[in-house]
Amino acid sequence: MPSDLRTKAIVLRRTNYGESDRIINFLTPDGKISALARGVRKEKSRLAGGIELFSVADVVIHQGRSNLATLTSAKMLQFFSNILTDIARLELASNFLRRLERLSEHVSSPDYFQTLVEVLSGLNDALPSALVETWGLLNLSRISGDELNLAYDTKGNKLEPNFYYRWEASESALCPDARGNISAKEIKFARLLLSHHLATAAKVDGYESLLPPLLALAKLTSRR
Repeated sequence: MPSDLRTKAIVLRRTNYGESDRIINFLTPDGKISALARGVRKEKSRLAGGIELFSVADVVIHQGRSNLATLTSAKMLQFFSNILTDIARLELASNFLRRLERLSEHVSSPDYFQTLVEVLSGLNDALPSALVETWGLLNLSRISGDELNLAYDTKGNKLEPNFYYRWEASESALCPDARGNISAKEIKFARLLLSHHLATAAKVDGYESLLPPLLALAKLTSRR
């Protein structure tokens, strides 16, 4: 039976279709949804303003008898326009859109939507890119079921405050190593990143020095 869905949404990808239409892949709190936006490439389209990249919109999607739903309404609620003014931030934001498109194919979780909102907000508000990327990657891994093990080492022993560690890929865990670059400070901050909002993490004094090894670790452990 035909039905309408009204929800908040973020555009993950726009693909031109026909002469004036587009197929839009949205990320919503209910997962990824694809819809056809008819006539959206025409100059006076009422839908165009609601499907900008790097924005949150209120959309209505009609699911008829065909496999592809139709976008019937789109109203922009929030536009992270500052992202467009910095090439590095634009590239990072685009990478997260692509990553979320892949991840949302396998897992539907409202946490994906909220995490992307926080990442885009952080980049828009000029938070350090390394902080935003580290927070985003660690939390996406958590949502996907691949959360970084910050409790036990490769031998099953609890992580010790006086030890240094390195990442052991074959064991998917931290391994004690006197020459490692992960200490109790990095572990404590990583735990905070996985349990608090991005804006809260940005208020921690002196976190900048902890980011290089944590970002490298987040890239190694995140699902591609």
